[in-house]
Amino acid sequence: MTAELVRGQNHPLPQTRLEIRVSAGTPVVAGATLGDEQGRVRGAERVAHPGAPSLPGLEVSRQAAADHRLAVDLEALGEGVHRVNVLLALPLGTPGPSRFAAVAAPFVAVTGLDGTEIASYTITGLGAESAVVALELYRRQGAWKIRAIGQGYAGGLADMLADQGLAEAGQLAAAIQDAIALGVSRSVAAPPARTSDDARVRAAGPGASGGAAPADAEAPVTPPQQAVGDGGPINYAHPRRQTSTPPPPAPVAPPAAPGEPTQPVAGDASGWSMDERLYNQVWGMFEDLARAVAAYRSAVDFADSRMEQELDRALSDPRGRMGSAGDQAREQARAKREELVDRARAALDRDLAQLIAESEVVEPALPPAYARWDNPVWHAYRVPMELPMAVRIGDLQLPEQPELRIPMLVRLPLERGLWIDAGRGGSEAAAFMDSGQVKGLAVDTAVAVAARLLAVYPAHEFAVHVIDPAGSAAARLAPLTRAGVLAAPPAAGAAGVAEVLARLTERVDLVQMAVRAGAGADALPPGMDTAEQLLIVNDFPHGFDDRALNQLRYLADEGPSVGVHLLMVADREEASEYGPVLQPLWRSLLRLTPVPDDHLADPWVGHAWTYEPPLAPPGSRVLEQVLGQVGEARAAWPR
Repeated sequence: MTAELVRGQNHPLPQTRLEIRVSAGTPVVAGATLGDEQGRVRGAERVAHPGAPSLPGLEVSRQAAADHRLAVDLEALGEGVHRVNVLLALPLGTPGPSRFAAVAAPFVAVTGLDGTEIASYTITGLGAESAVVALELYRRQGAWKIRAIGQGYAGGLADMLADQGLAEAGQLAAAIQDAIALGVSRSVAAPPARTSDDARVRAAGPGASGGAAPADAEAPVTPPQQAVGDGGPINYAHPRRQTSTPPPPAPVAPPAAPGEPTQPVAGDASGWSMDERLYNQVWGMFEDLARAVAAYRSAVDFADSRMEQELDRALSDPRGRMGSAGDQAREQARAKREELVDRARAALDRDLAQLIAESEVVEPALPPAYARWDNPVWHAYRVPMELPMAVRIGDLQLPEQPELRIPMLVRLPLERGLWIDAGRGGSEAAAFMDSGQVKGLAVDTAVAVAARLLAVYPAHEFAVHVIDPAGSAAARLAPLTRAGVLAAPPAAGAAGVAEVLARLTERVDLVQMAVRAGAGADALPPGMDTAEQLLIVNDFPHGFDDRALNQLRYLADEGPSVGVHLLMVADREEASEYGPVLQPLWRSLLRLTPVPDDHLADPWVGHAWTYEPPLAPPGSRVLEQVLGQVGEARAAWPR
């Protein structure tokens, strides 16, 4: 029977191989410290965190996520370890809440490797704290127990680590936050939170059949919004959408035959429009796949661990290691392992089949902003009159089902810039390619992303600038230049770089001053372009001096809030000469790759998702045709 602990309560641990599950509702950092009999941590090497996730007998997550699974083998910790403190912290310096009072109470459960819950603890009563010791596993008279702690620290990780006696607490806390901040550049933004007031309509989605998703996997979805900071949610609803009338009813799936799953229907999520419902449905599919695969991987890990334990027990007696008895014990252990894995795979296959069926009806129904370039919807493309709520910038997939591609949708207007890695070290696939080929594909990816943004914005509400210091990308930028969709020809040379950066920096300054003064657009200089601005920077850092670098950092930090966005095409290794001065720039951008690579993480369980860039199919002219319509619409716009 599960023990529901309150602060200070303890409970015996019946086994030494455990899994600690954390559910926080918002991305948090999960780690653990190994202490001696007095609870003191003797050095940074005794702390497991995203920058150093594995220690003997302990493994934690590699990035911030809403859900975590920490693996603990108490017998492998070593004789000098008497306490394991499980700690949670909010990732500071990134968009999101900075104190636990602004988030739902974190829930922590200790389970066996088979998922059987031993004890749980809901951490309540937190306020200004940004870090908390959730649980303590401690050794007492040769046996291990668990204690609910819930001790928060307003001073964050540094205060927490110092309280455990770590001499270099400040330095380690900074290193942990650096690892998290860099991980953000590989993390897909969290989707809207789910509440009980706005239900996703699917009656029997993935996870229902085989238990591959947690009990709340079919919980409701809110209208698009995201909690930022401590000031409450920011509403990202369509700025021109009329809400005076109720939303149209969502499609209803036809009744399923007894024992059969519900037939999927495009747009069966909540929302005030079909585009909004499809957006929420895509996020639901993304989460369902993440959780279903997490459950399968956890089941396989349990099967492997159980086989090892059975082999250890069966072969612990030297007399049973040789001969038929030993062979029989090995065969039985392997057979049990295969049975567990087969059952888990069967449950996953049922969930995948449902998701594939859903994808087959959702993908053809997507509007241009959400659709791949090979979707027939582009044949009827017209420059829109209204801004959609999101745009597709690629596809995501997991190795368990690589054919199932989930659209990667990002909110509009963009909340952060993009960095397309032009280096051979950006991915394993790029490492085997010629450096010039990788750089060319990176520019192609930038052109494809820019084309999608231009295609989904109304005419003259989105402007694209290009900095190409040496003119090396002229041929690959041709689709943009030929269509006449650039605000000006690509800037080259030091003078061109300085002129574009100065103009955009001045625009950010002027708009910020107008916003602070509460003035309207008429307070801006006559003729100033008030459209959203995208700056594509190719071949960075060539052509950039210290002043230009500082301006670029300023645009990355301050630009998105006033409609100026960065799209960097850069090899980070080539820019390493700038050292830590570039760290804030890299942290603020979402990292993409020009070739498929498994580096993006979801906000729930932290899978490494393979990202596929949004390139047009080989031989297709859809990108040029769409850009041609955008160019014609811009040229016809009254000046």
